[in-house]
Amino acid sequence: MSKLKLTGKQIRAIGFPEGPVVSVAMHIMSTKYKHHTEKEATDILKQILNAPENYLDDEVLKPIAEKLMPEPETEGADISLNNSGIQFNVFGQEHIEEGAMHQMYQAAKLPVSVAGALMPDAHSGYGLPIGGVLATDNAVIPYGVGVDIGCRMCLSLYDIDPKELVSRESFFVRELGEATLFGSGAQFDRAANHAVMENELFFEMPLLKNLHGRAWKQLGSSGSGNHFAEFGIVEIAEKDAVLGVEAGRYVGFLTHSGSRALGATIANHYTKIAISKRRLPQEAKNLAWLSMDEEAGIEYWSAMNLAGDYASACHHVIHDKIAKQLGRKPMKRVENHHNFAWKEIWEGKEVIVHRKGATPAGKDVLGIIPGSMTADGFIVKGKGESAAVNSASHGAGRKMSRTRAIASVTDKQFKEELKKFGVKLLGGGLDESPFAYKDINVMMQSQKALVDVVGSFTPKIVKMDGAKHRSWGRKGKEDVLGE
Repeated sequence: MSKLKLTGKQIRAIGFPEGPVVSVAMHIMSTKYKHHTEKEATDILKQILNAPENYLDDEVLKPIAEKLMPEPETEGADISLNNSGIQFNVFGQEHIEEGAMHQMYQAAKLPVSVAGALMPDAHSGYGLPIGGVLATDNAVIPYGVGVDIGCRMCLSLYDIDPKELVSRESFFVRELGEATLFGSGAQFDRAANHAVMENELFFEMPLLKNLHGRAWKQLGSSGSGNHFAEFGIVEIAEKDAVLGVEAGRYVGFLTHSGSRALGATIANHYTKIAISKRRLPQEAKNLAWLSMDEEAGIEYWSAMNLAGDYASACHHVIHDKIAKQLGRKPMKRVENHHNFAWKEIWEGKEVIVHRKGATPAGKDVLGIIPGSMTADGFIVKGKGESAAVNSASHGAGRKMSRTRAIASVTDKQFKEELKKFGVKLLGGGLDESPFAYKDINVMMQSQKALVDVVGSFTPKIVKMDGAKHRSWGRKGKEDVLGE
């Protein structure tokens, strides 16, 4: 097999800006991915270009990602951090890496910070750590929200005997394949119809107007990374008044994805503006905020909410397709999201609560906290715990970077783990293997004061991105990488 040779012209052609990043990308791809095809290599580079912050903890691809992140401009005023930050509570601290703790301490020192908390699944992110919750005074932090704006979980419950997941496995496999697309830049030939695409902001804001066409073609797609669509078994031990489902075993259809290229573009655009307006110390620069009184802040808030509505619409398109093919309506649909900011009342005053990789857990608020492709997820009901700023974790949390997972987990281990739990995997790869994640049961124990468990979801047929460089020997047609 010939060795990979990418030219600067090829790299610039996929959207890379002129500058040192081109030569860095050429070097890394030619040395670390030399046995990949040109298409596989450019797909990887496209994913980094779309969401560089996702690769800042990747031992191999980090140098490319760093050079693609927005650089601060010089017209804004210098702002110092407070000497001592606000106090914040940490749940499951023994399971949280030092990098995430440091990032949260930095966020606590912002002049606009009011309250905060760190969830047990926390790990280092960009700006606010993933699993970080931060309430601010009249300010919104684009990288406190994150790039995949409004990323969410959506679960539909069906009164179907779970045994059908085995007896009619080929049917469920086919429907998963037809319901959505995975991969970076994945677009439908025929766009789905949904009212969100008629939102007036798409036609009033120049940034959004330019994104409308692509967003429409990606409506109902699922991206890559840890995004998934899966069928599994839902168990309700006893009826809960809020969930309103009788005790029993049901078929569940669960999806996890966000706002695709739309959210990423909004996040990066307004982060550049925030950094230019408020020049923080270098290690805290990506916590730059926009005031809710200024034009850019108002614009971002509107665009963020639209991206959240769009992410929800993506799930509803997928779930409606599945419901149609199953020939029945779901008994119940549960949905919750993270990577968002909410206006809430804190100690009698309105604040902006950022939950980056954390979900709302106000009193009786329902949500889903997933495990991994083999570990159970949980349907939960919030307790409204103020010590956590009414929040809970958004999942089990990673314990390995993607590069480390690919390097340390063998194909044999992966296949044996799937077989052990009776999971049929469509796509997916070593970077998303169960070994890359923390123990969800430990995470749930660490936040038992934050949520009550009202049901469980056991994955059985799982669909994820199937890009070859992530794969453990999958043959045949490959999906493209996703944001």
